[in-house]
Amino acid sequence: MTVRRWSTQGPRIRAGLLRTTAIAGLAVVSVVSSAGAEVVRPAHKLHAKKAHPGTAAQPATSIAMRPAAVQHPRRAAPVHDDPEAIQVEASRVRSHGAEVAVTRAVMDRFVAGTNPMQILSLTTPGANFASTDAFGLDTYGNTFYVRGFTQMQIGATLDGIPLGTQGFANNNGVSITQAMIQDDLAGMTMSQGAGALDSFSAQNLGGAMTYTTSDPKDKAGGKISQTFGSYNAYRTYGRVDSGILNPTGTKFYASFARTNTNLWKGQGYQSELQADAKVVQPVGDRGRITAFFGYGNFTQGNYLTMTKNMWQKMGRYSTYLKPDYEKAKLWAYYAQYTSDVPPGYEGILSNDEIGDYAWDASQVQRTYLSAVTGHFDLFKNVASDTVAYGDISSAIHGGTNNFVTSPSYGVPALLADGTVSGVPMALQMAHAAMRRLGFTQKFSIEAPHNNHIDTGLWYENNQWIYNQRLYEDYLHDAHNWNSDFKPSQAHTWYDDTYNTNTFQFFLQDRWTIIPGMTLLAGFKSLTQTTHGGTKKDFTSQLDAEGWNTYYRHAATGTLTASSAFLPHFNFDYHFLDHHEFYWDIAENMRAYDYYSQSGSGTAWGGLGNARLTAQQVFDANTKVLRPERTWNYIVGYRYDSRIFSGTVDFYHTDYYNRLASITEGSSATAHSAYLNVGRETMNGADVMATVRPVRGLEITNSFSWNDAQYQSRSINYGGTTYSLKGKHQVYYPKFMYKANLNYTWRQVMFNFNANYISSRPMTYLNDQSIPAYWVTNLNLAYNFGRIGFAQNLKATLGVTNLFDKNYIGGVYGAASVSGDDNANLFVAAPREYYGTISAEF
Repeated sequence: MTVRRWSTQGPRIRAGLLRTTAIAGLAVVSVVSSAGAEVVRPAHKLHAKKAHPGTAAQPATSIAMRPAAVQHPRRAAPVHDDPEAIQVEASRVRSHGAEVAVTRAVMDRFVAGTNPMQILSLTTPGANFASTDAFGLDTYGNTFYVRGFTQMQIGATLDGIPLGTQGFANNNGVSITQAMIQDDLAGMTMSQGAGALDSFSAQNLGGAMTYTTSDPKDKAGGKISQTFGSYNAYRTYGRVDSGILNPTGTKFYASFARTNTNLWKGQGYQSELQADAKVVQPVGDRGRITAFFGYGNFTQGNYLTMTKNMWQKMGRYSTYLKPDYEKAKLWAYYAQYTSDVPPGYEGILSNDEIGDYAWDASQVQRTYLSAVTGHFDLFKNVASDTVAYGDISSAIHGGTNNFVTSPSYGVPALLADGTVSGVPMALQMAHAAMRRLGFTQKFSIEAPHNNHIDTGLWYENNQWIYNQRLYEDYLHDAHNWNSDFKPSQAHTWYDDTYNTNTFQFFLQDRWTIIPGMTLLAGFKSLTQTTHGGTKKDFTSQLDAEGWNTYYRHAATGTLTASSAFLPHFNFDYHFLDHHEFYWDIAENMRAYDYYSQSGSGTAWGGLGNARLTAQQVFDANTKVLRPERTWNYIVGYRYDSRIFSGTVDFYHTDYYNRLASITEGSSATAHSAYLNVGRETMNGADVMATVRPVRGLEITNSFSWNDAQYQSRSINYGGTTYSLKGKHQVYYPKFMYKANLNYTWRQVMFNFNANYISSRPMTYLNDQSIPAYWVTNLNLAYNFGRIGFAQNLKATLGVTNLFDKNYIGGVYGAASVSGDDNANLFVAAPREYYGTISAEF
């Protein structure tokens, strides 16, 4: 067995590509700014059913990527005072049709640095976000749904840059929390329909998130912000704006943010370093060129995933066994070498649940995103928008695997004094790397007879590398959870590589029938081909060396998801000043997921058993699997006036070729199956009303109903036939209620919001559910105005989970057919307090 070294050459090359992209953009800006002279007016179980660092699957039907799966051998993984800012928000972020907008002013009502998806969920009907931490930064532990679709099934773009899926260790994109600093967003919109045709995504089945960055200000200045909070939390943010630098209008900003907090339970911390910069160069009065760079560096000791029984019996603060190393070894021994539980836990925890309690787990993620965009009015009636981007990320994530053995100390044994000889566990870490290069090109044409035609294309190449390695633990001491993971100590378990090419084209015509009435008709074509899988697998060699390794589902091959015609129709009618009626119909297709050979939730992952190898199952699946498709129908009405605003939406979705990972029980040949579970139908309604009885007071209430049911009567899994007919979609609530009160009086702002989430099925047969919960948040702010050179000096106080509710928030991983046997539940953070001082200059 050869020791495999984690090459630093790849990341250096990739970083060079990113720097080249960014430098090229700056060079173009410099040339343009010097060439022109026209004045421009400012216009884990770390085992198969779970991974402490995570399994390649997320809520819903586990269509999402999670940290490195450490799998059980017996069971598979389961309001701005800045007039410039106001102008930007008014012109670029607004609600219309089936699209809901959240402005910068609304975002500022929440704790500084809060995940934008969390803000969307608190302000948007039909959306639900939950996380392990108050900021919502833990992509491993957060869950976001909109009308039955997860963040892995919703498109996302940042200034036209495709962001890919928004899950953990993103294999095909970057999370918004790592792409840029939240404070530098001008606003965001959430399309609750099928998603706009010009929002490029290969994963979109319903809805799209569009993020818009703020522009550099015309006047030189900056902003600083300092937050302190519970569990020694602090967050520092600073931004510098150059102002207009020359007659051609060149301007830029650069920002930095650092967030740090201790974990609210167990040992460890959460830390994120971020930086972003944006340069804007007008080109006469016909266009502009923009260069953007974003950097994210996230480090965290992970929170423990739990079964419902673990949560109920052991409590919300139950977590990894660190710092009790002897206990960690003992529990690992019982999990790996016996079917029993340690003394004192009989009737409390199962043997599988003992295995869920490992020493620790952690993650490190680094992301570099750069893009050059150009907008030009080519002719009087033709405009062009071009985006060229590069995205590099690397990650090391994993934790203690209780189902392998560190071989240097011999075969573990239970001694008479209740301790364990040897080390029945080892550190398992995934070393992952991603490189995306792509471009988009759009043209907008004002055609005769009140027609506005848009067309465009998107191409992207993505390489994803996922190497899993083992590191020995010591006889009396454990590894450092944030160590350097020395290559000389690494033993490669397997190496995976995937290469993906994506192409998308769209064409649409928006016809203004009469003033205020538009009809849109168009289509998109999408094709994505992924080739890859296992490059090397050393399971047998490691087992011979004494690691006690188990089957890791090696498979490789090619899958293509393609559709030449995915239609989209939209009607929008504004009438009688305050009224709007709209409907939206569209078909969407989702390309196949990929992540690793051992993770669940993908066509390449967790396949095979003692009878059929993973490669045999994959080869058979290529003949029967079909990409997921949806038909989405929405009809809605909106009324908007100074005193009252209200919306009513009804939607229906027909879901075809629903692909799902399902975990089987605990037999010796159990595995994760990737199955077509047939059709699913979804009916739902969202109602929202906002009243403004007096100046500065805004009261909003919304209610959401969703009835998503599987339609398949016969699913053959593990030799048993199940009927899912009439069973509700796993992990999504049927009812949600949101209330928000915001009052602004002179320099004072008060915001109170409350959310109710009904119970959520956690198995396909709906025999187990996650309890319903209420959660509330409170925010206060006072703007002191101008004091000395500081402007908008503001103090804010935020309280999250105001009434300290103990509830299950995020969920990940493949759902079980039945029973509470998957540790895939995250306990949400308790009540926390945050105070912020900010000022502009």
